[in-house]
Amino acid sequence: MPSSVPGCRIRAQIHFALFSLPYPPPVDDGKRHFSPDHPHYRTRNDDVNVPTIRIEPPPPVEVYSSQPLRSPVCLSSPSAVRAASGSRIRASGVIVPRRTFLTIIQQGKEGWQLRFIENASLGRDPQRLAPGLHINIPIYHYLHKIDLRESSISIPNLPGYTADNVPVLCSGSLFYRIVDGYKPCFAISDVQNSIRNTGTSAMRSVLGHFTYDQVIGDRNELNKRLNIVIGSSIVNWGVECTRFEVQSFQPANREVERQLELQMEAERSRRKQLLDTQAQINVAEGQKQRVILESEAHTVVREAEARQQQALMEATALAQQIDGVAAAVTAPGSTPGPAERREALSALVELRRLEQLRAIANGTGNATYFFGDRAAMGLGAGAADAFNVDYAEQVKGGLARNAHMKGTGTGKVDGGAAVGAVDEAGQL
Repeated sequence: MPSSVPGCRIRAQIHFALFSLPYPPPVDDGKRHFSPDHPHYRTRNDDVNVPTIRIEPPPPVEVYSSQPLRSPVCLSSPSAVRAASGSRIRASGVIVPRRTFLTIIQQGKEGWQLRFIENASLGRDPQRLAPGLHINIPIYHYLHKIDLRESSISIPNLPGYTADNVPVLCSGSLFYRIVDGYKPCFAISDVQNSIRNTGTSAMRSVLGHFTYDQVIGDRNELNKRLNIVIGSSIVNWGVECTRFEVQSFQPANREVERQLELQMEAERSRRKQLLDTQAQINVAEGQKQRVILESEAHTVVREAEARQQQALMEATALAQQIDGVAAAVTAPGSTPGPAERREALSALVELRRLEQLRAIANGTGNATYFFGDRAAMGLGAGAADAFNVDYAEQVKGGLARNAHMKGTGTGKVDGGAAVGAVDEAGQL
């Protein structure tokens, strides 16, 4: 094919793109022919072997207009593109935005404007632009726009090692907010890339202070440590680290994951054995307490029975003692009657009272007791007359007369003891 054919095709496309004019008629040199659907289609019978060339218009250009449009507009001609977007089109098809003398700072952002000629500042002393409409003259002004809203940077699949040397892959999101727009513009060249590098380094460093189980069990502590470390590093750039969220945490390879699974299985088995042992200890302790309670119950029953037997034996002994005293004060050969029994009981009561008074007198306490008459001491009028000195002598004589007739076996009253008690009563 002749070399002039591609050149004609390129010239036609450039001409169409720049001036939106129809294709010019080709020079009739007998070598260039167009397809039948072209308006300048020509046929020649003497040159039928020359291949035809089909010149197609460029594809439609999809642009986003600087004018407020609701959706992308697909335009098929450069004039329509220029009318819709207000921009120029280069020969290569690149849309160049038209320069204006106004700029808009959206809400949540701020701008820093440099002047290169005014007062010979040459780029010094930038001016802060609040949200709104501002003048921005090309070449005379240079504008930096800073987003003050909270943003996030993703850190995916970061390899690292835990404190127990487990290789892991960790990914997270770093949330930050610019609090001083001057420093990101003039204190650092690429603030977002620097924040990402700082977050990556801090994440790998802090991860080495935690074991694998600690990260799995308490991920919030890891997030807090990362927030503190990253925040202290980027504060000099006018950036605040609001929070750091660890999204995924897993072993680096399958072999490590299998070893961790075996370790966790062994730990679960150990905990199961520990729980089983503790359960057996609790069962044994319960049986021990049951036996102790049963033995205490039997002890209480035995003590109650013993007290019952003791009370019965004491009552029997008291009855025998009363009978012995009554027989001692009765004439020989006579049977004690109810009157003698009452007198014997009163004598025994008086003896018990005297024993209590002796215990009080022999006490170690520094106490003084004053007793009134015998009636105030708990004796009635008859008892006061019965237990006088004469009656004590009478009891002593009766006991002495019957001493040879009475024994001192079980259930009997010792006559000598009774006589001594009566002597003491008489002395008192």
